[in-house]
Amino acid sequence: MSDELEKLDIIRERIGVSYREAKEYLEDAGGDVVRALVLAEERAAGESSGRKLLEKGEDIFSELKSYIKKGNRTKIRLKRGDKTIAEFPATAGAIGILAVLASTQLALVAGIGTVAAVANKVTLEVEKPGGDTKVIPIDRPRQ
Repeated sequence: MSDELEKLDIIRERIGVSYREAKEYLEDAGGDVVRALVLAEERAAGESSGRKLLEKGEDIFSELKSYIKKGNRTKIRLKRGDKTIAEFPATAGAIGILAVLASTQLALVAGIGTVAAVANKVTLEVEKPGGDTKVIPIDRPRQ
């Protein structure tokens, strides 16, 4: 018992854990103090890299949220003359484009929709949060 307490004290002093944690490391290492210390280091390194990955994920998610928020303030309108046919946030348009790229059937529908828009002289308006509006004729020639 005294020998085990000495081992636990060594582990606690070296890595700064509770008796319970030190005992778990010692048991996992089969009573070998050095092996217990190595296990503790490995687990700490794994937790550290997991934490870093989680922090990076949170950063990416936060940035993505800001892009979505910005996209929701930007409006896209399809117009024929002065009449608005459809209006939606830019984020929805981006999701629609991704869906079209992922599905052959949706790509076909988008192609037919584009042909119909050109035939009906539909224009695309992009209104940014500051009030700037850019009109893009769908049937304009490529440059």
